Amino acid sequence: MTTPQHSNDEHGRVRDGVDNVKEKAREAARQASSAVETNPLGVLIGGAAVGAIVGAVLPRSQKEKDLLAPLGKRVGATAAAAFAAAKETGRSELDNLGLSKGAAKDQARSLLSNVAKAAGNAGKAAVNAGREQAKGQ
Repeated sequence: MTTPQHSNDEHGRVRDGVDNVKEKAREAARQASSAVETNPLGVLIGGAAVGAIVGAVLPRSQKEKDLLAPLGKRVGATAAAAFAAAKETGRSELDNLGLSKGAAKDQARSLLSNVAKAAGNAGKAAVNAGREQAKGQ
C-alpha cells in the first residue's frame, strides 16, 4: 500500500521526467533549426538519404511497382540531367572567377603564409608588450 507521501514523490519524479523530455525536445528543435539555417543542402541530402533507406526497407505492392516505375525512371533521368547541368555551371562559374585547382592551391598557400605572418607578428607584439610592462614595474 502506498502512502500519500510516496505517491507525491512519484508524481514529482514523473513531472521532472516530463519537464526533462520537454527541454530535450526544445533543444533538439533548436539544433535542427540551426542545422537547417547553416547547412540547408546537407539537411536536404540527409533527408533524402533517410527517405531512400525507409523506401528501400518497406515492401512494395505490384500495383505500386506498376504505377511508380515510369515515374522513377523520369525522376532519375531528370535528377541526372540537373546534376550534370549544375556541375557544368559550377565549373564554368569557378573558371570565370579564375578558381581552378591550381589557383585554389595557390590561394590556400598564400592564405596560410599570411596567417603565419600574422601569428608571428602577433607573437612579437605580445613579447614586446610584455617587456614594456616588465620595464614599467
